[in-house]
Amino acid sequence: MRSQTPGPPPERGLFCNRTLNLRAIKAVGYDMDYTLIHYRVEAWERRAYEHIRDRLVAQGWPVGDLQFDPALAIRGLIIDTEKGNLLKANRFGFVKKALHGTRSMDFITQRDEYSHTVIDLHERRWVFLNTLFSLSEACLYSQLVDRLDAGQLPGPMGYADLYEHVRKNLDATHMQGQLKAEIIADPERYVLDDPETPLALLDQKNAGKKLLLITNSEWAYTEPMMHFAFDKHLPDGMTWRQLFDVVIVSARKPEFFTTRSALFEVVETQGEALLRPHSSGPFKSGTPYFGGSALELERHLGMSGDEILYVGDHMFGDVHVSKSALRWRTALILRELEDEVRAIAAFRPTEARLGERMVLKEKLEWESCQLRLELQRRRANYGPRTDALTESELVARLGELRESLEGLDTELGPMARAATELSNPIWGLLTRAGNDKSHLARQVERYADIYTSRVSNFLFATPFVYLRSPRGSLPHDPSLPGGTPVFPAPDTGGGMAEAE
Repeated sequence: MRSQTPGPPPERGLFCNRTLNLRAIKAVGYDMDYTLIHYRVEAWERRAYEHIRDRLVAQGWPVGDLQFDPALAIRGLIIDTEKGNLLKANRFGFVKKALHGTRSMDFITQRDEYSHTVIDLHERRWVFLNTLFSLSEACLYSQLVDRLDAGQLPGPMGYADLYEHVRKNLDATHMQGQLKAEIIADPERYVLDDPETPLALLDQKNAGKKLLLITNSEWAYTEPMMHFAFDKHLPDGMTWRQLFDVVIVSARKPEFFTTRSALFEVVETQGEALLRPHSSGPFKSGTPYFGGSALELERHLGMSGDEILYVGDHMFGDVHVSKSALRWRTALILRELEDEVRAIAAFRPTEARLGERMVLKEKLEWESCQLRLELQRRRANYGPRTDALTESELVARLGELRESLEGLDTELGPMARAATELSNPIWGLLTRAGNDKSHLARQVERYADIYTSRVSNFLFATPFVYLRSPRGSLPHDPSLPGGTPVFPAPDTGGGMAEAE
């Protein structure tokens, strides 16, 4: 009798931009923070925020009363350091929503500020929130803009100066290690346990794939955190270090993928970790390494390019650079995706109603446009016209249509507003900017071959899955009611992976 393993819930699918045959992947590299290990975002970011704020208080800034607001920023937003604004842009780089400090911009102000601006992330002015680690920084910066505008901060100082000051104090917080020491001391408070992640990696390892850990975290943090997250879920007698063929800490991504740096062995002696230069030759089994480069790693593995899949949460440092510089296959981890997919599913009945009413609105608008043109041609005495209605009847019908459209707008308004507030009351969905894809979604499309909410979702797909990208739709494609393309999505190999 044939057994059927149940597929994952929709929010835990593997979403495919470019076809990926996992059977052809020989090595899988993983980032650690927010990839293999997921943190309780609000708890972590609140403590990071408090550390930066307290440093500013120690410098004499009157900001001790400020509190972290978890709804104020989401991944994928852009800080305009010239004007002190927090922005959400669409895939073309046009600003669709803006806050100045913590205050929402009205339509006219936003239009005046950005109607002639296209965001180019290569310019220093823009700071893209690549990862969940950026939320505390963005929240504090927005609140400090309010204080700067009120003349409550030391000066003179511009918005760009203010951002650099926040960034410098954030870096100092991480360099001093106080926050990470708190995490190590009480990991249960900050870490979301996921016993399925070690099992997914065991499947990959036993399927013959080399497993790589490449993290920017230092060894003193990596070892206890991986021990906490992995060892209790591995077979008896096995540790996380035996799971990985290569472990590289303090990798300095994204430079790890683009430059050559010295490689050191991490030598543990009497509870201390010392560094010893690595002589040329293969990596030593079971030895963690510090620094190095992706090219050196490729030589050791005897692999390159599309034989390697790298999985990480940082849009630029993990997937953009490894894809652009090395042509590695890439997977982006978006933990927020689970809430987003659930929110979209819950909104579906309202969305269907919204779609139906929009179809009616477009029909009435089309008729109104035709009647206005008919009236215009009659009064100017040109072009083909119809005598089906008198001029007074045309005017009366236009009035009826106007009233119907105003009634529809009253009905549509709350539904359309609710659609813009899914997941986050200020910014809405992570992957949408109005009715268009967000700038983040465009980055995901461009650089991530696949994306998913967590590493353990590979467990459902197995190490042997063939992920096929769906047919891309265009505005001129024939559609079903509600805008759904009539082209069916391609077969995804037994339903084990979700199409985008």
